[in-house]
Amino acid sequence: MKTSRWIALALALSSFALLVQPALLPAQDSAAATAQAPAQNVATTPVPRPGAWMQRHERINSRAKAGDVDLLFIGDSITQGWETAAPQGGKDVWAKYYGDRKAMNAGISGDQTQHVLWRMDNGNIDGIHPKLAVIMIGTNNVPERSQCSADDIAAGIKGIVGRLREKLPETKILLLAIFPRSDRAAENDAMKQKIDAVNQTIAKLADGKMVYFMDINSKFLDADGKIPSDIMRDFLHPNAKGYEIWAEAIEPKVAELMGDKK
Repeated sequence: MKTSRWIALALALSSFALLVQPALLPAQDSAAATAQAPAQNVATTPVPRPGAWMQRHERINSRAKAGDVDLLFIGDSITQGWETAAPQGGKDVWAKYYGDRKAMNAGISGDQTQHVLWRMDNGNIDGIHPKLAVIMIGTNNVPERSQCSADDIAAGIKGIVGRLREKLPETKILLLAIFPRSDRAAENDAMKQKIDAVNQTIAKLADGKMVYFMDINSKFLDADGKIPSDIMRDFLHPNAKGYEIWAEAIEPKVAELMGDKK
């Protein structure tokens, strides 16, 4: 009789084990899948920003809706600074070089690549057909707090170029190297190395047909490789002299790609 009870108990335990074991497998599989999932690259994930940023974004959309754009500048505060009056910004230089070229400024201070990607998907380049787009973006992804590697940033810039090629297939692109920067902090060397790595990678995006790359960074440096304060007031943003250097450096290529008559 006791033997029969033991047999019955053993059978019951075996049945319970069969019921429990399959329930464990999905959880194990889920954990393994999570461990194997690649980390999201913030530099390539389009996101907006709150507050005054959205107002600026909408102003750019309004300019795009007005049309009549032959030349487009895309970027962050360094690009937006073309609208700032001298001596701090490049407003006069813009008027000199681009005032009669139907130029549009699509720069927003503080933007990273992911923000530009969102703007391009939400009206900034809708309905326009520029001959040329000049891109200088990525410096705000460089500091450690942005949690972006050089490869991440390069991928974000590649995404912007790709978005332009998709949405504006007849527009030629002049992609500029990320400008040099220095905030005199301990991470300067790391930032310089990251910027150099990004620039080396994005240079390969040029195809010599629709996408062109220019590195004009040496124009902003002195003989010792330092950024003079009379060119970039905070060692990041050009002043009027810096914008003049920028415009003069790219002018031959801009004229060529826009098909300006000589």
